[in-house]
Amino acid sequence: MKISTMLTYGTDPREAAEHIARLEAAGLDTVWVAEGYGYDSPTLMGYLAARTSSVEIGAAILNVYSRTPTMLASTAAGLDSVSGGRAVIGLGASNPKIIEGWHGMPFVRSTGRTKETVDIIRAVLRREAVDYSGRSFEIPLPAGQGTGLGEPLKIMTKPPRSSVPL
Repeated sequence: MKISTMLTYGTDPREAAEHIARLEAAGLDTVWVAEGYGYDSPTLMGYLAARTSSVEIGAAILNVYSRTPTMLASTAAGLDSVSGGRAVIGLGASNPKIIEGWHGMPFVRSTGRTKETVDIIRAVLRREAVDYSGRSFEIPLPAGQGTGLGEPLKIMTKPPRSSVPL
């Protein structure tokens, strides 16, 4: 049986890391780090990775409105690297109160946006050049939008795993 716990909003990051280190020594398997409209979870996840050695560290959840899919992929790759392959990335839409009230983004097409985000993250982690055209995302921007200098790019670093659990 796996043992897991959730760090909730407003948790002091240093105290939380000490607490999780003690729980890890007692057999904790997974810690989930919540994110709402306080501290961002990737910062705490990275700190937890540095303070622990075996516990899986999961995001619960990173919303698909406040970060681009490629930034989410970079975050997944970075967290997976600093944790030694212990990252788990929970993705989702969050809710209209947070998305519209905190991030100033319209809460539309949440299911489609989440699916497209997952598709793009998976391509990035496989080190494919991102050339994606969907209803929510178009990467790179097509000719006539922006400067016209965008081109399909692949992540510059080599992620430790070509597939981080999403």
